[in-house]
Amino acid sequence: MKTVLLTGGIGSGKSVVAAYLASRGIPVYDSDSRTRALYDGELVQRLEGALGTNLTQEGRFVPSLLSQAIFSDPDALAKTEAIVHPLVREDFLAWKESLAEDVPFAVMESAIALEKPLFAGLFDAVVMVVAPQDKRLEWTSRPEAEMRRRMAAQTPDPALADAIIVNDSDIQTLIANTDAAFARMDLVVPKPSGASLLHPSQNTHRFWAPPSNMAEGGHGF
Repeated sequence: MKTVLLTGGIGSGKSVVAAYLASRGIPVYDSDSRTRALYDGELVQRLEGALGTNLTQEGRFVPSLLSQAIFSDPDALAKTEAIVHPLVREDFLAWKESLAEDVPFAVMESAIALEKPLFAGLFDAVVMVVAPQDKRLEWTSRPEAEMRRRMAAQTPDPALADAIIVNDSDIQTLIANTDAAFARMDLVVPKPSGASLLHPSQNTHRFWAPPSNMAEGGHGF
C-alpha cells in the first residue's frame, strides 16, 4: 500500500482536500487530532518534567498552557517535539498497519512532517496544497495579523513535492485539481458511490483552515 503525505501551509485548503479524499473512501490520518488524542496523563507528565511548568488545570491538559511554554522558546519547542513526535510516528505506523489490505493508498495530513527528519522514509509521495496569500487571508476567520504570523512560520518548499494542488478558485476546481494531481502519480481517487461529505454546492472556503496549531508560529501537525 502506498502512503502519501498531504501537506501545505495554514489556510491553503489542505484540510478540505483531506476531507474530500476521506469522503471517497481513502484512509486519512489527521495528524492534528491524532496528536491531541495522545495527550494523556503520562505524556503530559513527561512534558511538564521536561519543560518545568504546569500544563493542566483541574487535572486536565490545557493546550494553551503548552503554547505559552514553547512560544518564542526554541529550546522548549525542541524538547516538546523530541517527546511528542516519536509517539506520533509510532501511532501513524500502527494506524496504517490496521488498514484493510485492499485500500488503494493511505494519506497522512500534516503541515510539518515534510520538514522533520524523524518522518523521512515514511512516504512514497508528497502532495502539497498551495494557495495565494490573499485568498488564504480572505478564507480564514482568524485575525489578519495572527494569520500572517502563522503563514510566515509555515513555508513548505514546493520543490520537495511530487505533485502540487493549486487552490485559487472554488471547491469544484479544487476537487478537479486534486483528482488530476493524484492521477499524475498513478493514484486514482475513487468515484463517489453515494452522498459525498463534500458537495459541489459547498463553495465557501471559510471552514478550510486547518485546526489551530498547538503554538503560535506553527508548531503542531
